[in-house]
Amino acid sequence: MVAVIKTGHSIRRIFNYNEKKVEAGIAQCIGAGNYPADPDRLSSSAKLNCFLRQLELNENVTRNSVHISLNFHASETHLEKERLMEIASDYMEKIGFGEQPFLVYQHFDAGHPHIHIVSIKVRGDGSRIDMNNIGRNESEQARKSIEKEFGLVNAEAQKKDVGYQLKPISAARVVYGKSQTKMAIQNVLDTVLEQYRYASLPELNAVLRQYNVTAERGSEDSLTYQRGGLLYRVLDEHGKTVGVPIKASLFYSKPTLKNLQERYRRNDSARRPYKARIKIAIDMALLNKHSSIEELGRILEKQGIILALRKNESGIVYGITYIDHQTRCVFNGSALGKQYSAKAIQERCLPKEISGQELHAPPVQKQTGQQLQGSPRAADAKTPDIFSKQAPIFSKDGTIIDELLQSEQVNEYLPQELRKDKKRRKKRNLNNNN
Repeated sequence: MVAVIKTGHSIRRIFNYNEKKVEAGIAQCIGAGNYPADPDRLSSSAKLNCFLRQLELNENVTRNSVHISLNFHASETHLEKERLMEIASDYMEKIGFGEQPFLVYQHFDAGHPHIHIVSIKVRGDGSRIDMNNIGRNESEQARKSIEKEFGLVNAEAQKKDVGYQLKPISAARVVYGKSQTKMAIQNVLDTVLEQYRYASLPELNAVLRQYNVTAERGSEDSLTYQRGGLLYRVLDEHGKTVGVPIKASLFYSKPTLKNLQERYRRNDSARRPYKARIKIAIDMALLNKHSSIEELGRILEKQGIILALRKNESGIVYGITYIDHQTRCVFNGSALGKQYSAKAIQERCLPKEISGQELHAPPVQKQTGQQLQGSPRAADAKTPDIFSKQAPIFSKDGTIIDELLQSEQVNEYLPQELRKDKKRRKKRNLNNNN
């Protein structure tokens, strides 16, 4: 069993989220705790008022609502409503909410069984329930105890099991522009926003795109962009946006640009210890060998790291983001350092460019003893000829075509003194002929 605890400022928002799923037929309210009557006999407003009346006892508690999801392994489909209510009641008792009013909803919109529990942080006497470290302490102890008591699959042994992982949205099954689209996006946001550490919108989108969802601000001249708005959309199998965009303010968790920016600051410091893991994985993948960027992606994927590339319309890579599903940390390439940016990675993946002269060095010409004597190049007889007027041209098999075809230029290899003597003899011969 995996427990996810969230707190919020509006119990009304959390309550409406679950009730709308009930109206859509993909959830059911299966019970309540510390309520004056069975929830089946109460209207929606009566169920909500039970929370609101108790919250009035302490209006100083601004973050007053609690939303908990208990997620079970995909194989545990045998859990009946009564069993789920027993688990929910036991869990609430163990984390210190045994006397609080709470509602339990069973959801049917994911690949694994799970329930949602809605409650508040204000006690019946008006005091506030302290929830600091409750997920790490009370909730973790409650989870282990419940797993043994009810014979559930152990979460620690199944951390990497696909039964607990979020399934991508299938855009083909979403009815665009209707409540199902919004709920499908909300399911992704519920997991991604809380569980992953990202520090920018491109980093967040790199994760959302893994589940066929994207967040966009619109063009710079649009009202959405100018007013700091944010839209969420579903993507098809080709990564193209489809359906009607939905404003961030319409989701109960309020994943607006302003609220995301607050998360960026917190996530940036929380993810720093996990940089080294990705950098080492990249360096090891490229150590002593040159791989294509596609091959690098396959190597990293085996370690739970996704290489997300951003390309322009021409297919040119201009950005790179690393998604570590093991540590749930996301980094743009530049956030790891210059060596891990899109440009640097592409250069590191390319084989070293070797010129024709490096591949086929010209043969050393034999020099006579007369040429070696007094020659400025006598000290390095192995040095290739670099004084010829035309650089050699190499054929496909490496043979030197020009060297074979052009006439030999002996004077280029003669010492300067011999060249002068030759000129004097020519001048003397011309004078004698005249």
